[in-house]
Amino acid sequence: MRWTLQPPPDPEKTQKLASELGIDENLAGLLVQRGVDAFAKARSFFRPSLNELHDPFLMKDMAAAVKRILTAVGNNENILVYGDYDVDGTTSVALMTTFLQSFYPNVSSYIPDRYAEGYGVSYQGIDFAHDNEMTLIIALDCGIKAIDKIAYAKDKGIDFIICDHHRPGKEIPDAVAVLDPKRNDCNYPYKELCGCGVGFKLCQAIVQENDWEFEMLLPYLDLVATAVGADIVPITGENRILAFHGLQVINDETRAGFKAIIDQLKNKGKLTITDVVFIIAPRINAAGRMKHGLHAVNLLTSTDIEQARTFAAEIEAYNQDRRDTDRSITLEALDQITENREEERSTTVVYDENWHKGVIGIVASRLTETYYRPTLVFTKSGNKLAASARSVSGFDVYNALEQCSEFIEQFGGHKYAAGLTLEESNYKLFKQRFEEVVCATIQNQHTIPEIKIDARLPLEAITPKFYRILEQMAPFGPGNMRPVFMTEKVVDTGFGKCVGESEDHLKIRVAKNKSSSTAFDAIGFNLGKDCDLITDGKRFDIAYSLDLNEWQGVRSLQLRLRGLKSS
Repeated sequence: MRWTLQPPPDPEKTQKLASELGIDENLAGLLVQRGVDAFAKARSFFRPSLNELHDPFLMKDMAAAVKRILTAVGNNENILVYGDYDVDGTTSVALMTTFLQSFYPNVSSYIPDRYAEGYGVSYQGIDFAHDNEMTLIIALDCGIKAIDKIAYAKDKGIDFIICDHHRPGKEIPDAVAVLDPKRNDCNYPYKELCGCGVGFKLCQAIVQENDWEFEMLLPYLDLVATAVGADIVPITGENRILAFHGLQVINDETRAGFKAIIDQLKNKGKLTITDVVFIIAPRINAAGRMKHGLHAVNLLTSTDIEQARTFAAEIEAYNQDRRDTDRSITLEALDQITENREEERSTTVVYDENWHKGVIGIVASRLTETYYRPTLVFTKSGNKLAASARSVSGFDVYNALEQCSEFIEQFGGHKYAAGLTLEESNYKLFKQRFEEVVCATIQNQHTIPEIKIDARLPLEAITPKFYRILEQMAPFGPGNMRPVFMTEKVVDTGFGKCVGESEDHLKIRVAKNKSSSTAFDAIGFNLGKDCDLITDGKRFDIAYSLDLNEWQGVRSLQLRLRGLKSS
C-alpha cells in the first residue's frame, strides 16, 4: 500500500479564505485543494444552488429533442421511454416516464431483459414499439453506439431521441436528437452528467420551453441523486448541485419506493450519498441482475406505500440471491486464477459459461480488490461471451479495450468500468492481446493500491466544530472525496486489540503520547494484520477519515482508519 500526500495548498489563499470564512486553516486548506479558493466559490460549494444549473439548451440537439417530444404530444403519438437495466437506467426511465405522464398519458416504459436482449437498445425493444404503434422512443443511459439499431427503427417509422453519457464511437447514430455531453461537437459546459442527469436536462428544457415553473422538477431530484451516486460520476459542478438537493428530497419528501426500502432497515437516520450507494442502489440493481429491471421501475414509480412495500420485499429477496451468487462466483474465479497459475499476470481475465451474467460486474470488482489489476469476468450470453471490465486507479480500461477491438464485437463504458461481447472463438486471442496491451501501457504505481491523503492533521485540531464544518463539504464522491488525513508518530494508549469473529479488524485509542489529554477511538476494518505495529509503546503513522460513532445513545468522534505504518 502506498501513501500519497497531496501537494500542500497555496498558503496565502488558505490564510485569506480561513479569515474570510472564519474557519480553521486546516479546513480552508482542504477547500483550496478542491478549487474552492474564494469566498464566492465557498458560498456556492457549501450552499449549492439550483439557479446555477446550466441552460439545458446549451446541449447539442436539445432544441430538436424538445420539438420532437412536443410534436408527439400535439399529434397524440405513443411514446416509449427506454432505458438500461442498472440504477442509472432504471432511475432515468422512472424519471422520464413519470415526468411525461404528469401532462401526457400515452407514455410507456421499457427495460431490456439483461439475458434475452443484452445491454442497450435492442431489436426486440424496437419491434415491441412497432407492434404497439409507438412512433417515438426516448432512450436513456444507452444508445450512443446503436448505429444499426437506430437505422432499423427509422425504417420502421420510429424516431429516436438518445440521452446518453457514455463515450461516442467514431459515428453518431442517425437519431432525431443525440444528447450526450461527451460528443466532440457538444459545447455543453459540464461533461460529467450521468444518464439520468442528461434525462433531467431534457425535462428541464421541456419545462423552460413551456414556461412552466421549475419547482415541478424538484420531486424527481431524488432519482437523479441516486443515479449520480450509483454511477460513480464526479460529484462536482452540476452533479454536486443535483446530488445535494436530491438528498434533501430523499430525506424530506421520501418517495414510496425509497421509503419501502429504508423501512426494511431498522434505526436508519438521515441518508447520505454513501447510504444511497450502499443501501438503495444495490437493491435497485438487484432487480435487473437477478430478475428484470422493470421491477425496479415499478418500485420507483409506485405512489402507494403498501404496493411499494410488496415490491421492496421482492427486491430484497433478489438482493439476497445476488449476494449469495456473487460470493460463490468470486470464490470460483479466485480458484481459477490459482489453478491456472495466473497470479503474476498484469491482468485478470476469467471465464465460465455457467456464471450468472447479472453479477459478473460485482465479481470483477471483488477480483480487482484482491489482485489490484485491470480485470474482466466473462460468461456465456446466448451464442456469444459477455464480460464486465473493472480497472484500478489511474488506468483507463476503456482505452485498453479499444486497442483490442479486432477481437471484440461491441463494447462501451467509462475509464474504470466497461462491458463487452465477443465470439467464443476469439476469447483466448482477446485474453492474450489484453494482457499485452496492459503490460505495455500500465505504470508501476497503478499496480499498487493507494491511499490518497489530503493533509497532515494534528489530533488537537479535531473538534466537534471542525467535524461539523467538514460534514458540510458533503456530498462526497469522485472529485470531492471524503477528506483523508495523516497524523504521524502517535501511540496506542493501551486499549488496542483485534476485534471481529476472525479478529480481522483493529480497534485502538490513539494519542500523541500516553499521558496526552487528546485521544481518539479508532477503528480499522481489515487492519487486524497490523496489530503488531501498535504494541509495546511503538510509534506509528495513521491515515484516516473522521466519522461519528454511536454507542448506547452516546455519539462521539471516531477515526476511521485507512491504513497504519511504522514511524
